Amino acid sequence: MIGLLTGSLITTGALAQITTDQLNGQINTISTAVPFLRITSDARAAAMGDAGIATSADANSIYWNPAKLSFAENTVGLTASYTPWLRQLVNDIYLANISGYKQLDDKQTLAASLVYFDLGNITFTNITGEPIGDFSPNEFVTTVAYARKLSDYFSTGIALKFIYSNLAAGQNVGGTTIKAGKAAAADISAYYERDIKISDFKSKFAFGTNISNVGSKITYTESIDKDFIPINLGIGTALDIEVDDYNDITFAFDINKLLVPTPDTLDINANGIPDFKEKGVVSGMFGSFTDAPGGFSEEIAELMYSFGVEYWYSDQFAIRAGYFNEHSTKGNRKYITAGLGLKLNVFGLNVSYLIPSNSQRNPLDNTLRFTLLFNFDKSKEGGSTG
Repeated sequence: MIGLLTGSLITTGALAQITTDQLNGQINTISTAVPFLRITSDARAAAMGDAGIATSADANSIYWNPAKLSFAENTVGLTASYTPWLRQLVNDIYLANISGYKQLDDKQTLAASLVYFDLGNITFTNITGEPIGDFSPNEFVTTVAYARKLSDYFSTGIALKFIYSNLAAGQNVGGTTIKAGKAAAADISAYYERDIKISDFKSKFAFGTNISNVGSKITYTESIDKDFIPINLGIGTALDIEVDDYNDITFAFDINKLLVPTPDTLDINANGIPDFKEKGVVSGMFGSFTDAPGGFSEEIAELMYSFGVEYWYSDQFAIRAGYFNEHSTKGNRKYITAGLGLKLNVFGLNVSYLIPSNSQRNPLDNTLRFTLLFNFDKSKEGGSTG
């Protein structure tokens, strides 16, 4: 099973092409290399249907929207997350994340993170089924980010990434030697928040956007046929309502779209490489809004929606719920999420749980995800706050 998974990750482009042809375009899933870059490790956002672009800032903002970090309430924040993967089939695949930030002053913030995806252990076999060796595939991305507040209400951010994907390095498939894939990428983000009044309730409206993983293509061989990484446009809003001194509720809504070419069967050059895979990064990004074979209706189907709600009691205990929706022709991921949060002085703990809402299996089905947070504020007497 794990060997098949690794092979499918290496040949995502080819599999997408076969699927499109066989189903006459009815299903046309967009596939990219290193899809782990789009896996949510933050248990807070995971419990809110994967909505996190415009929610309040914490150390996980480096993933959702680095620009938010300028509005973080604490001077220093750290977080560590653990996400089991395919837990109903195996017990040695997981995603781990460590992130942190430090505010340099009241306008500037630096942050860094490491996301590590361990794909377990694989025993490779030859064509006759005889073992030829063991392997431990893994992937990781390191990120450094800078956020700057341009006004009391608006900030921008940029993040730089190095991506490493070692799925089967050293193995030989059909006379081709597999190597580790490497890529560089960047995120460009913006964030706006402002206090407003809704009836007699103190409220805060926030809006954010993040163009993430803008970077080079990646390959696992010496072939000129390279795969896009998951460049993504995310737009989100959040509304926080302070009901009274003890009760606070937040509503969040995100829309995401992959900025990579939609698969098409055209091969004008007759070189065995579909035209959509030969596009450059920039042309692929801009063309992704108009290149769907099914026209405007298919372009709209490529949007992914996240809805989330978060309730806090006395700023110490949180209950969260959400829903994620992806069109049935573009992956058909639809799931309900729920979770809890606890905040005690400098320490916080978030837990999330995913429940599929259709027959489509999800690697995170009925799986608990955990995130630990630590917040420090040296500017306040006593040394730290939650």
